[in-house]
Amino acid sequence: MKVIIVSGTPGTGKTRIAKLISKNSSYIYIDVNKLIKTNKIFDSYDKKRKCYIVDTKKLNKLLINFIKKPKFNLILDSHLSHFLPKKYVNLCIITKCNLKVLKSRLNKRKYNNLKIKENLESEIFNVCLSEALQNKHNVIVIDTSKGVKHINIKQLLIFVR
Repeated sequence: MKVIIVSGTPGTGKTRIAKLISKNSSYIYIDVNKLIKTNKIFDSYDKKRKCYIVDTKKLNKLLINFIKKPKFNLILDSHLSHFLPKKYVNLCIITKCNLKVLKSRLNKRKYNNLKIKENLESEIFNVCLSEALQNKHNVIVIDTSKGVKHINIKQLLIFVR
């Protein structure tokens, strides 16, 4: 069994990339946000940012147990997935996006100004990429500024296999 994680700043195209890979391969798509909510892997809810505060240690424990059970290839979609230890992950895909495009996407999601600012700063400073590299993941970066239609899925699947 193989595991791919797709991480990146919210709005950069993680879900589209993960679902595209799943659709064109043997990987089963897993929405980590649903697992977080279903299993209540959060400490509290931040009303200002309208999001859950997730305990990454508890999340890792849940994901590791989840990874150990199935005999299927998995693709995990979450901006927190890069916190998984390297030994459980075959490939880490980090999605990146042009700041103007990202701001537009976050506005469409009706994120408040504080949340937009923080996510743009996260993208500027490559937070997810830096953390994935610190965790020594095998990383490829995909720019989704133009959407996913321009991405050569056959070429991407070479990395996935």
